[in-house]
Amino acid sequence: MIYCTGPHCNGAARGALRLAELGRPVKIKAGGITGWLDEGFELTRNGTE
Repeated sequence: MIYCTGPHCNGAARGALRLAELGRPVKIKAGGITGWLDEGFELTRNGTE
């Protein structure tokens, strides 16, 4: 997941574009980490639960 911390941050969009160019599946999540948690998704640390 890629996210930015503010409404005017475009770092997530730039990062997602770069990952897509490398052939990785991407999804930009509006609402940042809070939006992710609000939708019921879990967090992992260092690629592990």
